[in-house]
Amino acid sequence: MTDEQQFHELRTQVEQWVEGPGERWAEHIEETGQVPEELWAELNGLGFLRIAAPEEYGGRGLGFARWMELMEVFSRSHGSVRMIVHVVNGIWRSMDGHADDEQRKRFVVPSVTGEIKIAFALTEPGNGTGADITTSVVREGDTYYLSGRKHLITFGVRCDYYLLAARVEGSTGHEGTVALLVPRDAPGVTVEDTSNTMGVTGTDHASLAFDRTPVPVDHRLGAEGQGLEVFLGGFLTPSRISVAMSCVGLAQRAQQLAVEYARNRVTFGKTLTQRQAIQFMIAENAADIEAARQLVLHAARRFEEGADDASMQSSMAKMHAVTMLTNVTDKALQVHGGLGYWKSQKIERVYRDARAQRFEEGTNEVQKAVVFRELLQRTTSRDGEGTIR
Repeated sequence: MTDEQQFHELRTQVEQWVEGPGERWAEHIEETGQVPEELWAELNGLGFLRIAAPEEYGGRGLGFARWMELMEVFSRSHGSVRMIVHVVNGIWRSMDGHADDEQRKRFVVPSVTGEIKIAFALTEPGNGTGADITTSVVREGDTYYLSGRKHLITFGVRCDYYLLAARVEGSTGHEGTVALLVPRDAPGVTVEDTSNTMGVTGTDHASLAFDRTPVPVDHRLGAEGQGLEVFLGGFLTPSRISVAMSCVGLAQRAQQLAVEYARNRVTFGKTLTQRQAIQFMIAENAADIEAARQLVLHAARRFEEGADDASMQSSMAKMHAVTMLTNVTDKALQVHGGLGYWKSQKIERVYRDARAQRFEEGTNEVQKAVVFRELLQRTTSRDGEGTIR
């Protein structure tokens, strides 16, 4: 069997799961407000949580651009399903670049195989998400003592470890930042469940407090001063591309629902598909979705190639895809008319889930700042005029 045939077989498997068991799980999650461990186990058992990881770690070893094609399919499912698949298939990447051999055995490989869950803990309640973090550590011998707060931490309630960014007390900026793997049950850790969100129902989120929590120094990834590199360098670019593709998949789901509804809804003796206003909405959505898909795939290929503009391309893709998703879901809901506002309609959940994408991995305002900064860096002076290469 060729690589292309194997990929087609895998894509078919994912599509069948999303359209069958995935839809049943979506209904269960919306009814109960919870994502059960059985869903995690099912996704892991099917190999869906290690598609992007290297084969030597127990993964499928699928190339990043190909993985994004599957991410689009997963994103047509419930927002919590998409979140699990997105995070678990990516968090190994941020650790791997700075882990030593022992840490790969203890943390990276088990996170790929599903033996442990690791939550990404960067965001703090009193700062932005970057070099202004204030959560700090004091080193005493072979132990760091961690103090501070984190919030909006996805899977922060059910995880086994936090991949956490802190700084050595007294340091500023990137200098002195550290990336630590902090046990969820370590002394001095207080976890508050803050999972009551507008959409992406069932994904647990937490606010965390640390009071001189002991963390062994050998739980540090990389050296002191490299903490933000672990988070921003190893994870952020591919994660933004993945979130952008999540927007494409969710928009495609909204479009499917709109077309199905328009075909069946009759007003004044005509189906909605016979109304030119509806035809135009659906046609505009199709063009917008395809444009975003191609931009995201371009960014994915640039990342896979190790191109120096991959970060900028990831922000462009995320920025454009989020705007597209907002417009597409709004039109899809409009096609449903007033009925789309009721929870009995699947578009209602899709509409709520779509709003979350505007925050994940940075708002559009952040993406625009990243794009502008990198464009400016690429500007060279020529006869007193700036030209962008």
